[in-house]
Amino acid sequence: MRTITVAHSPDSDDAFMFYGLATNKLETDGLKFEHTLKDIQSLNEDAKNGVYDVTAVSFHAYAYISDKYALLPHGASIGDKYGPILVSREPRKPEEIGGMKIAVPGELTSAFLAMRLYNKDFQYVVVPFDEIIDAVKKGDVDAGLLIHEGQLFYKQVGLDKVLDLGEWWHEKTGLPLPMGGNAIRRELGPELMKQVSHHLHESIVFSMENREDALAYAMQFARDMPPELADRFVAMWVNDLTLDYGDRGRQAVRMLLDEGHKQGIIPHHVNVDFVD
Repeated sequence: MRTITVAHSPDSDDAFMFYGLATNKLETDGLKFEHTLKDIQSLNEDAKNGVYDVTAVSFHAYAYISDKYALLPHGASIGDKYGPILVSREPRKPEEIGGMKIAVPGELTSAFLAMRLYNKDFQYVVVPFDEIIDAVKKGDVDAGLLIHEGQLFYKQVGLDKVLDLGEWWHEKTGLPLPMGGNAIRRELGPELMKQVSHHLHESIVFSMENREDALAYAMQFARDMPPELADRFVAMWVNDLTLDYGDRGRQAVRMLLDEGHKQGIIPHHVNVDFVD
């Protein structure tokens, strides 16, 4: 039996996607999938060293691992007209961003790349994503860039939206804003890459067809979110573009990385390569 190491974040959307495989609900043709859960910043760093056969990765980080990994054609988190949200304690305007100190969830995150594409002039400090709301509320920073479930409840804790990067990106390009995807090590070879890809796609389909059970499984990774909030969060980031990027999704990934290169944020052109 061949073991395939799979790494993804402990977020409810990732857990939802991998439900079928992680709970041994699917036939895997002699492959054993071994799951590791880590935060996305750690996964981005590990991917640089080719640690796992399959890994969730920010698309920004893919710019630095494309020599070792290809993208799977499914499993992506892509927001269509929504994305990371910049929030502040007091009402602020997007025009003020250049003079702000902003808490960001990591330099290799796609959220940070999109923020810099919008405006390069702000100061920033890296803060764990689940501590950003507190940093804004305490006044340690002028604003915070929210990913994950903070996007859904920032108003309830008294914060104000400065900018939704997904809305801005759609107005600018007409495309969805890609956040993260699943990448697979090229060293596995074309046949094994396709075989693994098939089983991971099956897992997403299985979860969508058994939504209630998959959501119940994902709830254990939902950081004390109430079920209705976890349901909304999963619905945002596990959708038709997760099953298959399609032409729009693929074009969006290429454009995001091309824009990063054109604006000098990514030092080289990135060859975006998908497993068939």
